[in-house]
Amino acid sequence: MRDFVTAGRNLGLWLGIATMTGTELGLITVMYSAQKGFTGGFATFHIAMAALIVTFIVGLTGFIVYRLREMKVLTIPEFYEKRFDRKTRILGGIMMVLGGILNMGLFLKVGSMFLVGITGLSATSWALPAVMIFLITLVLIYTVLGGMVSVVIADYVQFVVLSISLLAITFISISKLGWNNIFDSIQNTMGTAGFDPTVAGGGFGWEYIAWMFFLGLVSCAIWPTAVARALSMETPQVVKRQYMITSVSYLIRFLIPYFWGISAFVFITNDATFSALFFPAGYPPPDSMPAGVEAVDNLYGMPFFLGKIIPAGLIGLVTAGMLAAFMSTHDSYLLCWSTSLTQDVVAPIAKSAGRPLTSRRKVTLSRIFIVMIGGFVLYWGLFYKGSEDIWDYMAVTGAIYFTGAFALLLGGLYWKRASSTGAFMALIGGLGAIVGLTPVQDLLGIELSSARVGLLSIIGTIVLMIIGSLLFPDRKHRKEPKTSPNHVH
Repeated sequence: MRDFVTAGRNLGLWLGIATMTGTELGLITVMYSAQKGFTGGFATFHIAMAALIVTFIVGLTGFIVYRLREMKVLTIPEFYEKRFDRKTRILGGIMMVLGGILNMGLFLKVGSMFLVGITGLSATSWALPAVMIFLITLVLIYTVLGGMVSVVIADYVQFVVLSISLLAITFISISKLGWNNIFDSIQNTMGTAGFDPTVAGGGFGWEYIAWMFFLGLVSCAIWPTAVARALSMETPQVVKRQYMITSVSYLIRFLIPYFWGISAFVFITNDATFSALFFPAGYPPPDSMPAGVEAVDNLYGMPFFLGKIIPAGLIGLVTAGMLAAFMSTHDSYLLCWSTSLTQDVVAPIAKSAGRPLTSRRKVTLSRIFIVMIGGFVLYWGLFYKGSEDIWDYMAVTGAIYFTGAFALLLGGLYWKRASSTGAFMALIGGLGAIVGLTPVQDLLGIELSSARVGLLSIIGTIVLMIIGSLLFPDRKHRKEPKTSPNHVH
């Protein structure tokens, strides 16, 4: 099971960097980042800077990830049991899988939209569901067979192929549009809000910036697929170097897709025919479209742009790179959630019932869960209807897990008085983040930004952890996780 989940903890520095970058630079990342650049212009670059700064600090200090790797846990909920108790592990596993599966719910659809858009297939016909079924089947086969080893190999191949594609597309975009034209177009259409994220009414603001810095911490030190790479490294010391170097790739994974989205926006708005497709009522779009008028989803903006400017031959390499990016993210997420269900929910329950699972049964059960999760992702991608950006959707659904997880990791690793009751309350409190989803807000008749919902959820879970721990301390003193005496946190 250790080999299946963490590749035997044998990843060296450079392979660890490549697989971590490959996982986090998936096709979904390219698509939601391009969408953000399409709608927000150069002001979106603050999100990339936040990722760089926070990831480097985590590597420099070893915050959270060093201690987790030192404890040799396979998953984050396993730490919950070591530090608190078994019921906290089970609940933590359920919350992590719930948030994680909802988080990846649109990955398949958005990745398939890229292929439909770049190849010129009809977005309203059979093409999208057919591509979705083909891609999820492909990923399920090799993930079920190979576990983390096949995931790492796929990530490495994607890292190489996609790196070439990223540079080639960026160079072609600048050559086709002109550097000055790109900046002038954003200035003329978006104004100062296209460059400054602090401008009022620009779609961001200080509250959103603060939320992005926290998400930067989440993406590298709390999100399970990233932490899984840290737990697979040879030593805790290598983990620190891995994160410091990977911080640069975390910057690039946002900057380049943002620039593609910006370039797509410039390309489309500078052509009357294309502009009429994406902005039939003019730019900026009105709050409500006239009856009978439907704009092309702006998620298609970037692949539409690439399909128009990339020459034959190169477009095959780019599409191959994006397919690899799609697979490297899906395999990592499918492996992470399936093994967590097995390790942190089913296995502890079976052990409590006096029927512990063998390692072989755990691997088999994990494979079954991989297929089941793949089926859900296909269903959710076809039927979910929401108006939020994909990036904001992912932040909200992920917050169901990571707001509570942050409180438990912070309290469990760095506060001796953190109790199992406080941890349990914090995990339950994380469910409040679901209010950030559009369908839920429509049901409740409220309207709150995803950033506000997320920040309030963070504060709420930390408060619940503190109150629960002070009012209901554990009966016997729990030792703080053992760490190296010469390491500074």
